[in-house]
Amino acid sequence: MFFFRSEEVFSEIMCNFAAMTAIENYFPELTARQKAQLAALDELYHDWNEKINVISRKDIDNLYEHHVLHSLAIGKLVHFRPGTQILDFGTGGGFPGIPLAILFPECQFTLIDGTGKKIRVAQEVCQAIGLENCTPLHRRGEEEHGLYDFVVSRAVMPLPQLARMVKKNIARQQRNALPNGIICLKGGDLQEETRPFKHIVQTTPLSQWFGEEWFKEKYCIYLPL
Repeated sequence: MFFFRSEEVFSEIMCNFAAMTAIENYFPELTARQKAQLAALDELYHDWNEKINVISRKDIDNLYEHHVLHSLAIGKLVHFRPGTQILDFGTGGGFPGIPLAILFPECQFTLIDGTGKKIRVAQEVCQAIGLENCTPLHRRGEEEHGLYDFVVSRAVMPLPQLARMVKKNIARQQRNALPNGIICLKGGDLQEETRPFKHIVQTTPLSQWFGEEWFKEKYCIYLPL
């Protein structure tokens, strides 16, 4: 039994090593500090997930590919300029906000979620890795009245509903080459929910940036507001 458990641990370590290597290949500009912060996420999320289920236990061993790299896809669409304010709407345990805050240390990220237990995990992870540009808050979307350049999310709700909810939070002042708006990560058939915005919405397949099989039929949706 000991050897079986050891093989399981070894397999997990190798998978995470491969996933971290992939992240470094896709984002070669990462500093040593950023790499260390990303590498620390594995143990932190495994530990917290045993106490508070923020990631499916069937999926936690795919943390880097399915959650970290998935979140970082937004950084392929836009390189946020220093000073950019980003709201992560419905962050859960910190995705996509925490990986993006690591990638863009000169930007400010506010992470909100209506489930206090999940926000606690995000707060603890930020504290553990010294992520000072990321503020997780226990707050529902309708309670958030701050102004942001971008609202990011991962499949929190249908796009029309999300747009109605966060329109009040989009700042008028422009800081980036990409006009202010919503950037969300979604999968599957998106024709129905993007139809109301068909003349302005931009849908980019993640397979354009990432070669892993898992990213097929997954998309980065950008809607200027």
